[in-house]
Amino acid sequence: MTTLNDLTVAILAVDGFEQVELTGPRHSLQSEGIRTVLISARTDPILGMHHDKPGDRFPVDLTFLQAATEPAVFDAVLLPGGVVNADEIRMQPKAQEFVRAMVDAGKPAAVICHGAWLLISAGVVKGRKLTSWPSLQDDLRNAGAEWVDEEAVVDGNLVSSRKPDDIPAFNRAFLDVLRTARR
Repeated sequence: MTTLNDLTVAILAVDGFEQVELTGPRHSLQSEGIRTVLISARTDPILGMHHDKPGDRFPVDLTFLQAATEPAVFDAVLLPGGVVNADEIRMQPKAQEFVRAMVDAGKPAAVICHGAWLLISAGVVKGRKLTSWPSLQDDLRNAGAEWVDEEAVVDGNLVSSRKPDDIPAFNRAFLDVLRTARR
């Protein structure tokens, strides 16, 4: 079996991210020995959400500005959802730049729920097959993507899922893509 214990995955989020969409995949990655780095707009801890209720605060490792200067040190990127998070993060030019650099380099990018908004704003979904929270289907189609209603979709280096209930399938798909990229 391909080992993943020397990989580093960037996780991009700001206040208002859906907590389980960060913690579930992060736990899955870390259980394989993968290092995760939480990247945000500022270095202050960011607030997770349990749908519409405040969750926990999480320490930030790097800012978007810091990470955008060194995307090559990361092997993949994870984008959790959450409406507030996704709406804010897509307006961050350095977050867009980082995601665009990762996808253009062919590195795995995993996105769940509303997180696809950042991919749209980064201009990397045209001609790609993705899923998301259903309310984003028009946005994805208008950006040139093929939207499907499936629990986990893999299109080359992109992995996408619809919602927290899909996290087990999402985690399996993301780990499979990381193993394939490693070979």
